[in-house]
Amino acid sequence: MAKTIIEPYLFFGGRCEEAIEFYTKALGAEVEMVMLFSDSPQPLPAGVLQPGFEKKVMHASIRVAGNRIMLSDGMNDASGFKGFSLSISLPTIVDVENAFNALAKDGSVQMALGKTFWSSLYGMLTDRFGVQWMVTVAEDNNEQY
Repeated sequence: MAKTIIEPYLFFGGRCEEAIEFYTKALGAEVEMVMLFSDSPQPLPAGVLQPGFEKKVMHASIRVAGNRIMLSDGMNDASGFKGFSLSISLPTIVDVENAFNALAKDGSVQMALGKTFWSSLYGMLTDRFGVQWMVTVAEDNNEQY
């Protein structure tokens, strides 16, 4: 029986290439693939794609520490992120600090990094694309902070 996989799929309303570059630098993401709408083997129905989106990202896939995140520009510039956060658990305090600070650049911090009852280091932020993140030390590596 095939394994069930649930993966986040994020829409960036025309800023997907910028987001891929950002996550590559901020989190060391590896780009698996990028396909533009103009590269699609099957044309989209007329009027579905916002004018000017032909060279935007139809589908992309990146891996962050072995975990896949799928991305797209969507079919227009309307996008927004509400009602969820991406949680990333990293092996060390230094990794958490580096990722948190990189993701927070030009974003906003909702909860500064600090010790909690469940983690030696945890923080919450919204990155410059509006994606909410929870950054923490991996459970089995909770060093004393």
